[in-house]
Amino acid sequence: MSIFEYKLQDKKGGEVSLKDFEGQVLLIANTASKCGFTPQYEGLEKLYKKYKEQGFTILAVPSNQFGEQEPGSNDEVQQFCRVNYGVSFPVMGKADVRGETAIPLFKYLTKEKGFHGFPPSEMTDVLLGHIKKNLPADYLDDDQIKWNFTKFLINKKGEVVERFEPAVTPAEMEAAVEKLLAE
Repeated sequence: MSIFEYKLQDKKGGEVSLKDFEGQVLLIANTASKCGFTPQYEGLEKLYKKYKEQGFTILAVPSNQFGEQEPGSNDEVQQFCRVNYGVSFPVMGKADVRGETAIPLFKYLTKEKGFHGFPPSEMTDVLLGHIKKNLPADYLDDDQIKWNFTKFLINKKGEVVERFEPAVTPAEMEAAVEKLLAE
């Protein structure tokens, strides 16, 4: 099984087959406009521009499941990304990425690459403080998405190669992207 068997909704509610991206290296991220990690849009756009001609694409999937940090409509999300960060990679329609209502793609992604903890950083400390204060004690005990800007790196065959937790910046993922592009 590969991600090419899944579909996403675009900003207008139409279906986008991931088969359209076969042969490319993909980075799929759940995103939000009002999150402490939102400035990563800038780094994601930089990564996209640098490698898109080599067969690299980023797919952003906005979600309002984490602290209600993506409250806007699909059109508002699109405008925010374009105006504030110059985003030119595809920003899909909003979707649930965690729990029973998670879209099938994210259930697959988290099954393929589970949660192995957060990397140490100042942002991780802030996020862990929030999670421990506001969410159930067992919140970190499964493989589901924990917060906005969890990123999955997919090879040209559609296999999930790596999972990057929210505090991992786009610049820190660059070597992994380069490696897959060279394969």
